[in-house]
Amino acid sequence: QVRLVESGGGLVQAGSSLTLSCVGAGHIGSLYALGWYRQAPGKQREMVAIITSRGSLTYAESVKGRFTVSRDNAKKTVYLQMNSLKPEDTAVYYCAAGPNVQTLQLGRGNWGQGTQVSVSS
Repeated sequence: QVRLVESGGGLVQAGSSLTLSCVGAGHIGSLYALGWYRQAPGKQREMVAIITSRGSLTYAESVKGRFTVSRDNAKKTVYLQMNSLKPEDTAVYYCAAGPNVQTLQLGRGNWGQGTQVSVSS
């Protein structure tokens, strides 16, 4: 059983920074792909960033240059550093873990409960 717990969300002003953390419990391992997704009210969930076991990075176009995903396998933790936040970044952010990227993109694997990020203008 894998359990993921996100933290670090909050209410900030546009232009601010936040760092989200997601700690995993159970059999995460260094072989897993880890990702961040978000869902805004009335919108579908979308991929924000993914980091594979080999360190390959994928970002949504809307966050490139502003967000950075990283992982610490020893701590079973994945981070999302978010800079230059915009009101349109407001959403519930979820972390996910799976054996590969496709698993995450299909909405499978293991998911956290989400953390709210709200950006005011």
